[in-house]
Amino acid sequence: MIVYGHRGAKGEAPENTMPGFIHAHRHGIRHFELDLVLSKDGIPVLVHDLTVDRTTGQKGSISKYTAAELAAMDARRNTSSWPRPTGIPSLEDLLDQFHDLEHLQLEVKKDSRQRLNILSNRLTEIIQRRNLYQTAAISSSDTWFLKQIRRRNQNIRIGLVTERKFPRPISMASRLGCEYLCINWKLCSKELVEQAHRRGMHVYTWTVNRIHDMLQLEEMGVDSIITDFPTSTRMFFDNRARSDLSLPQHQE
Repeated sequence: MIVYGHRGAKGEAPENTMPGFIHAHRHGIRHFELDLVLSKDGIPVLVHDLTVDRTTGQKGSISKYTAAELAAMDARRNTSSWPRPTGIPSLEDLLDQFHDLEHLQLEVKKDSRQRLNILSNRLTEIIQRRNLYQTAAISSSDTWFLKQIRRRNQNIRIGLVTERKFPRPISMASRLGCEYLCINWKLCSKELVEQAHRRGMHVYTWTVNRIHDMLQLEEMGVDSIITDFPTSTRMFFDNRARSDLSLPQHQE
């Protein structure tokens, strides 16, 4: 079971901020899910909403602020507490910070077609320039956007983020050519996971914060879970693995 930090480590530090990623990275997390929106000056920045209202206390659309202005804000509002101010970083800030990340799920929210078109160009360029074909996947519930990514570069991995609005998510993901199926964990089933695996898809579920639920998903064959508490979750699975190794082996 691969553990992904949700928005960095949403339950342990401010979401989608550098302190959150640094905190989780120091505790051994190398897989992250994060959200991307385009700034006024065309830079992909790490933020979940299309406005700054919820996490900064300021007002307005992300599209009205430059990346520098977003970085100067304090993004600690309505999220996990943190002792020092921290702004909204860009994707390139994150990539410059770490050089040993194993995988990033880059989720793109719905936005205007014009802005998504620009964002698809920016993300394609970043992945090509940094050679992130194996290290990153772009996911979204916006099928038009996923088609734009696939049209620009066939080698970029994509994933369908699905909830109830997709009655046949595997068929939709398959038609798009997705390598990943990202599904609300409450909608997951063993049958769905098996069908996705038969189509060659990696299944990851969100947002899973109880160990009991993680173990049930593991039984279903889910490949990865996205959690707000990646460091404690990683600790649980590491301790379990050590316990399994220490058990006496049955002799035939």
